[in-house]
Amino acid sequence: MTVECVVNISEGRDTSVIDAIASVAGPALLDVHSDPDHHRSVLTLGGPGPDVVIASRAVVREACARIDMRVHRGVHPRLGAADVVPFVALDGGLDEAVALRDDFAQWAGRDLQLPCFLYGPERSLPTVRREAFRSLDPDTGPQVPHPTAGASAVGARPVLVAYNVWVTGPDDGETSALKLARRVARTIRGPALLSLGLPVGSGAQVSCNLIDPRALGPARAYDRIARSVTQLGGSVVRAELVGLVPAQVLAGIPVERHRELDLSQDRTIEARLESAGPVRAPIRRR
Repeated sequence: MTVECVVNISEGRDTSVIDAIASVAGPALLDVHSDPDHHRSVLTLGGPGPDVVIASRAVVREACARIDMRVHRGVHPRLGAADVVPFVALDGGLDEAVALRDDFAQWAGRDLQLPCFLYGPERSLPTVRREAFRSLDPDTGPQVPHPTAGASAVGARPVLVAYNVWVTGPDDGETSALKLARRVARTIRGPALLSLGLPVGSGAQVSCNLIDPRALGPARAYDRIARSVTQLGGSVVRAELVGLVPAQVLAGIPVERHRELDLSQDRTIEARLESAGPVRAPIRRR
Protein backbone atom coordinates (compact mmCIF):
# COMPACT_ATOMS: atom_id res chain seq x y z
CA MET A 1 0.00 0.00 0.00
CA THR A 2 1.26 3.44 -0.93
CA VAL A 3 0.76 5.94 1.88
CA GLU A 4 1.02 9.70 2.25
CA CYS A 5 1.50 11.44 5.60
CA VAL A 6 1.51 15.25 5.66
CA VAL A 7 3.08 16.30 8.95
CA ASN A 8 2.46 19.94 9.94
CA ILE A 9 5.07 21.17 12.43
CA SER A 10 4.99 24.44 14.37
CA GLU A 11 8.29 25.84 13.07
CA GLY A 12 8.60 27.98 9.96
CA ARG A 13 11.46 30.35 10.76
CA ASP A 14 14.50 28.59 12.18
CA THR A 15 16.03 26.84 9.18
CA SER A 16 18.38 24.77 11.32
CA VAL A 17 15.44 23.27 13.22
CA ILE A 18 13.44 22.65 10.04
CA ASP A 19 16.44 21.01 8.35
CA ALA A 20 17.12 18.81 11.37
CA ILE A 21 13.52 17.59 11.54
CA ALA A 22 13.33 17.02 7.78
CA SER A 23 16.62 15.12 7.73
CA VAL A 24 15.28 12.25 9.83
CA ALA A 25 12.55 11.42 7.29
CA GLY A 26 15.00 9.87 4.82
CA PRO A 27 13.82 8.95 1.31
CA ALA A 28 10.15 9.10 2.35
CA LEU A 29 10.38 12.91 2.33
CA LEU A 30 8.72 14.20 -0.85
CA ASP A 31 8.37 17.91 -0.10
CA VAL A 32 8.95 20.58 2.56
CA HIS A 33 7.09 23.88 2.57
CA SER A 34 7.89 26.51 5.21
CA ASP A 35 6.04 29.73 6.03
CA PRO A 36 7.47 32.26 8.54
CA ASP A 37 4.18 34.11 9.08
CA HIS A 38 2.26 30.92 9.80
CA HIS A 39 5.40 29.82 11.73
CA ARG A 40 4.72 26.41 10.27
CA SER A 41 6.25 23.85 7.94
CA VAL A 42 4.49 21.10 6.02
CA LEU A 43 6.49 17.92 5.43
CA THR A 44 4.97 15.57 2.86
CA LEU A 45 6.01 11.95 3.35
CA GLY A 46 5.14 9.24 0.87
CA GLY A 47 5.91 5.70 -0.21
CA PRO A 48 5.31 2.14 0.97
CA GLY A 49 3.31 2.04 4.19
CA PRO A 50 6.07 0.67 6.49
CA ASP A 51 8.56 3.30 5.26
CA VAL A 52 6.09 6.13 5.86
CA VAL A 53 5.24 4.84 9.34
CA ILE A 54 8.95 4.85 10.28
CA ALA A 55 9.49 8.31 8.76
CA SER A 56 6.42 9.84 10.40
CA ARG A 57 7.46 8.60 13.83
CA ALA A 58 10.99 9.92 13.36
CA VAL A 59 9.74 13.34 12.22
CA VAL A 60 7.27 13.72 15.07
CA ARG A 61 9.80 12.54 17.67
CA GLU A 62 12.32 15.09 16.39
CA ALA A 63 9.73 17.89 16.22
CA CYS A 64 8.65 17.26 19.81
CA ALA A 65 12.29 17.30 20.95
CA ARG A 66 13.20 20.53 19.17
CA ILE A 67 10.09 22.75 19.27
CA ASP A 68 8.98 24.48 22.48
CA MET A 69 5.37 25.63 22.26
CA ARG A 70 5.78 27.87 25.28
CA VAL A 71 7.59 30.40 23.08
CA HIS A 72 5.76 29.74 19.80
CA ARG A 73 3.97 32.65 18.11
CA GLY A 74 2.33 32.34 14.68
CA VAL A 75 -0.86 33.29 12.87
CA HIS A 76 -1.97 29.72 12.11
CA PRO A 77 -4.07 27.82 14.69
CA ARG A 78 -2.09 25.03 16.35
CA LEU A 79 -2.27 22.45 19.12
CA GLY A 80 1.37 21.52 19.37
CA ALA A 81 4.83 21.01 17.94
CA ALA A 82 3.73 18.18 15.63
CA ASP A 83 0.40 19.89 15.14
CA VAL A 84 -1.35 17.75 12.52
CA VAL A 85 -0.41 14.23 11.39
CA PRO A 86 -2.87 12.95 8.74
CA PHE A 87 -2.55 9.58 7.02
CA VAL A 88 -3.79 8.97 3.46
CA ALA A 89 -3.94 5.53 1.85
CA LEU A 90 -3.26 6.54 -1.76
CA ASP A 91 -4.16 3.15 -3.23
CA GLY A 92 -6.33 1.95 -0.37
CA GLY A 93 -9.43 3.07 1.45
CA LEU A 94 -10.27 5.10 4.51
CA ASP A 95 -10.26 2.00 6.70
CA GLU A 96 -6.57 1.46 5.96
CA ALA A 97 -5.81 5.09 6.79
CA VAL A 98 -7.74 4.80 10.05
CA ALA A 99 -5.67 1.77 11.05
CA LEU A 100 -2.44 3.70 10.41
CA ARG A 101 -3.80 6.70 12.32
CA ASP A 102 -4.83 4.68 15.35
CA ASP A 103 -1.52 2.82 15.49
CA PHE A 104 0.43 6.09 15.29
CA ALA A 105 -1.68 7.76 18.01
CA GLN A 106 -1.17 4.80 20.35
CA TRP A 107 2.59 4.95 19.77
CA ALA A 108 2.84 8.74 20.26
CA GLY A 109 0.75 8.66 23.41
CA ARG A 110 2.77 5.83 24.88
CA ASP A 111 6.35 6.54 23.74
CA LEU A 112 6.32 10.35 23.55
CA GLN A 113 3.73 11.04 26.25
CA LEU A 114 2.03 13.18 23.60
CA PRO A 115 -1.75 13.66 23.85
CA CYS A 116 -3.38 12.79 20.52
CA PHE A 117 -6.82 13.79 19.27
CA LEU A 118 -8.19 11.64 16.45
CA TYR A 119 -10.00 13.12 13.46
CA GLY A 120 -11.43 11.63 10.30
CA PRO A 121 -14.68 9.66 10.08
CA GLU A 122 -15.65 10.43 13.68
CA ARG A 123 -15.03 14.18 13.73
CA SER A 124 -13.42 16.94 11.69
CA LEU A 125 -10.11 18.71 12.29
CA PRO A 126 -11.90 22.06 12.96
CA THR A 127 -13.92 20.27 15.66
CA VAL A 128 -10.72 19.03 17.28
CA ARG A 129 -9.19 22.51 17.19
CA ARG A 130 -12.30 24.04 18.69
CA GLU A 131 -12.94 21.45 21.44
CA ALA A 132 -9.52 20.01 22.38
CA PHE A 133 -8.94 20.08 26.15
CA ARG A 134 -12.32 21.74 26.55
CA SER A 135 -15.23 19.45 25.79
CA LEU A 136 -12.97 16.89 24.10
CA ASP A 137 -10.38 14.74 25.90
CA PRO A 138 -7.36 13.22 24.12
CA ASP A 139 -7.98 9.80 22.59
CA THR A 140 -4.50 8.57 23.53
CA GLY A 141 -1.70 9.74 25.79
CA PRO A 142 -1.92 12.01 28.83
CA GLN A 143 -5.08 14.00 29.45
CA VAL A 144 -3.11 17.26 29.73
CA PRO A 145 -0.81 18.94 27.16
CA HIS A 146 2.81 17.88 26.93
CA PRO A 147 4.88 20.54 28.79
CA THR A 148 6.71 21.71 25.65
CA ALA A 149 5.17 19.84 22.69
CA GLY A 150 1.49 20.44 23.40
CA ALA A 151 -0.68 17.91 21.58
CA SER A 152 -1.27 16.49 18.11
CA ALA A 153 -4.29 16.02 15.89
CA VAL A 154 -3.80 12.65 14.18
CA GLY A 155 -6.04 12.04 11.21
CA ALA A 156 -7.22 9.67 8.52
CA ARG A 157 -8.52 11.28 5.37
CA PRO A 158 -8.64 11.20 1.58
CA VAL A 159 -6.24 13.37 -0.41
CA LEU A 160 -6.71 17.10 0.08
CA VAL A 161 -4.91 20.18 -1.25
CA ALA A 162 -3.71 23.06 0.94
CA TYR A 163 -3.89 26.31 -0.97
CA ASN A 164 -3.37 29.98 -0.07
CA VAL A 165 -4.37 33.17 -1.89
CA TRP A 166 -2.98 36.60 -0.92
CA VAL A 167 -5.39 39.52 -1.18
CA THR A 168 -5.41 43.30 -0.73
CA GLY A 169 -8.27 45.47 0.43
CA PRO A 170 -9.77 48.56 -1.23
CA ASP A 171 -7.36 50.93 0.54
CA ASP A 172 -4.38 48.52 0.33
CA GLY A 173 -3.91 48.67 4.11
CA GLU A 174 -3.19 45.74 6.42
CA THR A 175 -6.41 46.14 8.40
CA SER A 176 -8.53 46.46 5.28
CA ALA A 177 -6.88 43.43 3.68
CA LEU A 178 -7.43 41.26 6.76
CA LYS A 179 -11.09 42.26 7.06
CA LEU A 180 -11.57 41.43 3.40
CA ALA A 181 -9.75 38.08 3.69
CA ARG A 182 -11.90 37.05 6.66
CA ARG A 183 -15.10 38.11 4.92
CA VAL A 184 -14.16 36.21 1.77
CA ALA A 185 -13.20 33.13 3.82
CA ARG A 186 -16.65 33.12 5.42
CA THR A 187 -18.32 33.57 2.03
CA ILE A 188 -16.59 30.71 0.22
CA ARG A 189 -16.46 28.23 3.11
CA GLY A 190 -18.35 24.96 2.59
CA PRO A 191 -18.14 21.15 2.86
CA ALA A 192 -15.55 20.90 0.08
CA LEU A 193 -13.58 24.02 1.04
CA LEU A 194 -12.40 24.99 4.51
CA SER A 195 -11.05 28.55 4.71
CA LEU A 196 -9.62 31.12 7.11
CA GLY A 197 -8.64 34.76 6.70
CA LEU A 198 -5.17 35.24 8.21
CA PRO A 199 -2.74 38.18 8.57
CA VAL A 200 0.55 37.54 6.75
CA GLY A 201 3.29 40.14 6.99
CA SER A 202 1.86 43.47 5.90
CA GLY A 203 -1.03 41.82 4.02
CA ALA A 204 -3.61 39.09 4.36
CA GLN A 205 -4.33 35.65 3.02
CA VAL A 206 -7.28 33.37 2.42
CA SER A 207 -5.90 30.04 3.63
CA CYS A 208 -7.77 27.02 2.24
CA ASN A 209 -8.01 23.27 2.61
CA LEU A 210 -9.61 21.79 -0.51
CA ILE A 211 -11.30 18.73 0.98
CA ASP A 212 -12.42 17.26 -2.35
CA PRO A 213 -9.89 18.65 -4.85
CA ARG A 214 -11.21 16.58 -7.75
CA ALA A 215 -14.55 18.37 -7.42
CA LEU A 216 -13.23 21.73 -6.24
CA GLY A 217 -9.54 22.16 -7.01
CA PRO A 218 -7.10 25.09 -6.99
CA ALA A 219 -8.47 26.73 -10.13
CA ARG A 220 -12.06 26.80 -8.90
CA ALA A 221 -10.98 27.91 -5.42
CA TYR A 222 -8.83 30.71 -6.86
CA ASP A 223 -11.62 31.89 -9.15
CA ARG A 224 -14.15 31.81 -6.33
CA ILE A 225 -11.86 33.88 -4.11
CA ALA A 226 -10.99 36.31 -6.91
CA ARG A 227 -14.65 36.85 -7.72
CA SER A 228 -15.53 37.58 -4.08
CA VAL A 229 -12.48 39.82 -3.59
CA THR A 230 -13.27 41.85 -6.71
CA GLN A 231 -16.90 42.31 -5.66
CA LEU A 232 -15.66 43.76 -2.38
CA GLY A 233 -13.29 46.19 -4.09
CA GLY A 234 -10.07 44.35 -3.43
CA SER A 235 -7.66 42.37 -5.59
CA VAL A 236 -5.74 39.10 -5.62
CA VAL A 237 -1.97 39.37 -5.21
CA ARG A 238 -0.83 35.79 -5.77
CA ALA A 239 -1.56 32.14 -5.03
CA GLU A 240 0.46 29.42 -3.33
CA LEU A 241 0.26 25.64 -3.37
CA VAL A 242 1.28 24.20 0.01
CA GLY A 243 2.80 20.76 -0.45
CA LEU A 244 1.76 18.64 -3.44
CA VAL A 245 -1.28 18.14 -5.66
CA PRO A 246 -2.66 14.90 -7.16
CA ALA A 247 -1.83 14.48 -10.85
CA GLN A 248 -5.50 13.91 -11.67
CA VAL A 249 -6.36 17.32 -10.21
CA LEU A 250 -3.58 19.06 -12.14
CA ALA A 251 -4.65 17.33 -15.37
CA GLY A 252 -8.01 19.10 -15.20
CA ILE A 253 -6.42 22.58 -15.15
CA PRO A 254 -5.22 24.26 -18.38
CA VAL A 255 -1.42 24.44 -18.58
CA GLU A 256 -1.57 28.16 -19.33
CA ARG A 257 -2.99 28.74 -15.84
CA HIS A 258 -0.32 26.78 -13.96
CA ARG A 259 1.95 29.76 -13.32
CA GLU A 260 -0.91 31.98 -12.15
CA LEU A 261 -2.09 29.25 -9.78
CA ASP A 262 1.42 28.27 -8.56
CA LEU A 263 1.16 24.76 -10.02
CA SER A 264 3.58 22.61 -12.01
CA GLN A 265 3.96 19.06 -13.25
CA ASP A 266 6.86 18.31 -10.90
CA ARG A 267 4.80 19.18 -7.82
CA THR A 268 2.35 16.31 -8.07
CA ILE A 269 2.33 13.48 -5.54
CA GLU A 270 2.86 10.99 -8.35
CA ALA A 271 5.89 12.81 -9.79
CA ARG A 272 7.59 13.00 -6.40
CA LEU A 273 6.86 9.35 -5.62
CA GLU A 274 8.34 8.34 -8.97
CA SER A 275 11.52 10.32 -8.36
CA ALA A 276 11.83 9.52 -4.63
CA GLY A 277 15.24 8.29 -3.58
CA PRO A 278 18.01 8.84 -1.08
CA VAL A 279 18.34 12.56 -1.95
CA ARG A 280 16.03 14.63 0.23
CA ALA A 281 13.52 16.98 -1.38
CA PRO A 282 14.46 20.68 -1.35
CA ILE A 283 12.88 22.95 1.23
CA ARG A 284 10.69 25.63 -0.32
CA ARG A 285 10.48 28.89 1.57
CA ARG A 286 8.91 32.19 0.66
